[in-house]
Amino acid sequence: MPEANLPKTYDPAGTEARWQQAWEASGAFHPDPGALGEPFSVVIPPPNVTGSLHMGHAFNTALIDTIVRFQRLRGRNVLCLPGTDHASIAVQTILEKQLNAGGQRKEDLGREAFLERAWEWKAGSGGTIVGQLRRLGYSVDWQRERFTLDAGCSAAVIEAFNRLHEQGLIYRGEYLVNWCPASGSAVSDLEVEMKEVDGHLWHFRYPLSAPATAAAAIGRTHLEVATTRPETLLGDTAVAVNPSDPRYAALVGQTLTLPLVGRQIPIVADEHVEAEFGTGCVKVTPAHDPNDFAIGQRHQLPLITVIAKDGTMNAAAGRFAGLDRFAARQAVVAAMEAEGCLVKVEPYRHSVPFSDRGKVPVEPLLSTQWFVQAEPLAARCREALANPSGAEPLFVPERWSKVYRDWLTDIRDWCISRQLWWGHRIPAWFVVSETGGAISDSTPYVVARDQAEAQAKAEAQFGTGTHAHPVVLEQDPDVLDTWFSSGLWPFSTLGWPGERAQGAPGGPEPADLARWYPTSVLVTGFDIIFFWVARMTMMASALMQDGEIPVGGRDTWMPFRDVYIHGLVRDENNRKMSKSAGNGIDPLLLIERYGADALRFALVREVAGAGQDIRLDYDRKSDTSATVEGARNFANKLWNATRFALMNLGGETPASLGEPEPAALQLADRWILSRLARVNQGTAERYTGYGLGEAAKGLYEFAWNEVCDWYLELIKRRLQDPAQQRTARQVLAKVLSELLVMLHPLMPHLSEELWHGLSGEAESTFLALQSWPALNEAALNDQLEASFAELIEAIRVVRNLRAVAGLKPSQSAPVRFLTVRSELAALLREATADITALTRAERVEVLSPEQAEAASSAKGNQRALAGVSGELQVLLPIEGLVDLDALRGRLEKDLAKAEKEIKGLAGRLANPNFAGKAPPAVVAECRANLAEAEAQAALARKRLADLG
Repeated sequence: MPEANLPKTYDPAGTEARWQQAWEASGAFHPDPGALGEPFSVVIPPPNVTGSLHMGHAFNTALIDTIVRFQRLRGRNVLCLPGTDHASIAVQTILEKQLNAGGQRKEDLGREAFLERAWEWKAGSGGTIVGQLRRLGYSVDWQRERFTLDAGCSAAVIEAFNRLHEQGLIYRGEYLVNWCPASGSAVSDLEVEMKEVDGHLWHFRYPLSAPATAAAAIGRTHLEVATTRPETLLGDTAVAVNPSDPRYAALVGQTLTLPLVGRQIPIVADEHVEAEFGTGCVKVTPAHDPNDFAIGQRHQLPLITVIAKDGTMNAAAGRFAGLDRFAARQAVVAAMEAEGCLVKVEPYRHSVPFSDRGKVPVEPLLSTQWFVQAEPLAARCREALANPSGAEPLFVPERWSKVYRDWLTDIRDWCISRQLWWGHRIPAWFVVSETGGAISDSTPYVVARDQAEAQAKAEAQFGTGTHAHPVVLEQDPDVLDTWFSSGLWPFSTLGWPGERAQGAPGGPEPADLARWYPTSVLVTGFDIIFFWVARMTMMASALMQDGEIPVGGRDTWMPFRDVYIHGLVRDENNRKMSKSAGNGIDPLLLIERYGADALRFALVREVAGAGQDIRLDYDRKSDTSATVEGARNFANKLWNATRFALMNLGGETPASLGEPEPAALQLADRWILSRLARVNQGTAERYTGYGLGEAAKGLYEFAWNEVCDWYLELIKRRLQDPAQQRTARQVLAKVLSELLVMLHPLMPHLSEELWHGLSGEAESTFLALQSWPALNEAALNDQLEASFAELIEAIRVVRNLRAVAGLKPSQSAPVRFLTVRSELAALLREATADITALTRAERVEVLSPEQAEAASSAKGNQRALAGVSGELQVLLPIEGLVDLDALRGRLEKDLAKAEKEIKGLAGRLANPNFAGKAPPAVVAECRANLAEAEAQAALARKRLADLG
């Protein structure tokens, strides 16, 4: 039996900690792959181990947990798998800054000692993150927690690299990459952030190499080019013009003398050049610009690198060698001016690529790196998206599929090697020589799964060496891009490749992979569609198929069936919330103040639609949030409603009370049961279709307005009447218990606590593992719900009239309803007892207009206040109950106040300086205030007229 009372106030901290511990200790969320129930799986986006979580993580967590808890209630065999990401560049940058602050470099420690330090960092940061996720109430399987550098994920990375290399999809070659001088590593295109900066456009003369007489005949002695990066002209190998530009047609094939260097460079024609832009002449530096690199490939131009990987000029830069790239820029400009080659300098605002991690401008550099051939993989993903039988994956909202598809089109090869120590070391071994030696771009190599396999491959391919000096191998010192291992996340976390490794595609799959792959839904922000979503589908297209057939006999190789894209969390000023912007909020601050359930509910309820950003108001001085405070108030409302029920159920539970007899149901019972069924139906549909914000709003309105504000009030008198209380108890218990189940995905701790109080179940039995309430379609009654809504409005009108009259709560007054609709009149008569109880009515009369007129004539001209709701007129006779003169005086004051406000607002709007120059939002607010004042004035006049 339930306790007679819950504590008077709700303690979120104690309640949440107790249930989190109970769920985890019992293994409530540790599913068995062999258990019954349709599989449903989610692998959470792994947070980077770079410190602690931010509000974006809390938002993502709330959405995912809402989805998986609902699916559990629906009887699915649910796996929600947690984990963290090693975040190569980010973590190594943090650690190197720590070392530098102490006067050390990572080289002073050596690779092994540095990696030990990185693992210590991971233990601290990863532990903090896991603790935060637990505080949020994540119903994940902590026994299956993964880390992108754990043994299983590392084995998957090695296997994936080898398979992709065997398929010819991974290669090593020289290519122009984005180089970050700050981190000393290549970064992918997606790790480059374009920023608008104020710079300059320098115009230079490049003299023609032809003799003066020939130049005079051509009519030119030089060409003029413009550049934002003068330092790179030292590596120019051509000047390009558009082949259709008549100004330069005679010059194509001629040569120019490169100023400061003296090198002869050709004039080439290339379609990439826009004749209308600038002078129509473009300097070509193939080793330092991706577009120039492409021009260079088309015209077989030499590649001359003049900037080193540390951001200084190298020996090929001649007299500028050793200068920082930005210092060299100024020096080159000065030298060009001294030689008379500087034409002009213009201010120029343009986009500059910055390293997302290093926060410095990236340098396009030629470098020998490892690459994945992206186009064959992207093509498979495009085909799946265009599948006529159903696009894979299904994006919610659908518009994000275009963003995904566009990125998969005209895609460049993916540079996957990083010059770092923290990460997955590339499983390639160089044959350095019989006695060892430096690795060069031409050093032969083998790709293998371990050192022994590498040794065997090398000896088979290159010979065994001499007896005294066997083949010497050295593993590639570089590591893989973090997104390589993240791209395997949906299947590496489920045990891939298992016994299918070592090129044995016929081996059995791990049980988790066989049961829960493909995963059901990926929940993530739109900002990593490129970084992560596409990478996972591309990797799966190569690794989760045997030829053209998905592995394991499944119907698809796609790593997830749905992709639910959500927006960003924005602050009180509508700015994106982030640590770097200084406007982030630590979720724990709000959890400590309001509880995890309040934060979760507030975040989900704010979702206006899938993919939309949400705004979280926050007072930084007091660490308070009106949004979350409203959710906390909702939690308190539910707490008090359940306490009320426990005090009125006579010690019984929903199970012991049983279902109410249909014949015993009163009007309010039939209405609330219809609404309960309607909310059940709508909430299930919204949860299923990812309409999570709409589900939260619907449950809030039902619980607060219909259950607490109306139904509880309507049954209070019946709960004290032995002849009526059993049915009232049955309906109340049923409504509250089913409401708590429906709220559980959103507010798991609170609902678990209240459900136990209501049901009397042992603490080892969890609401989290119960079934979704069965839908009682027979209870659905559209007409009753519409009619009851009219009844509620009628009661509101009576209450408003009592407030206008200034009646005390203890005073009763007659209430008269006038309507021409017979069905509405019948409803009001059936609800007379309810109306009497909720309006303190002395008596309730329901009349037709003709009956009302006859009654009025018989009683004389009785003073009454009147109100209207739809087709219903409400009269509240007040003569003899209130001081009419005092009431008239109060109404006249209200009218005067409203008229004064109308005059001021109308005058403002009539002023051209205000109406034409004020911000549109301010003018709109003024108009809205005027309309409100006019309505108040009209109402006051009507009340005065009613008084006579």
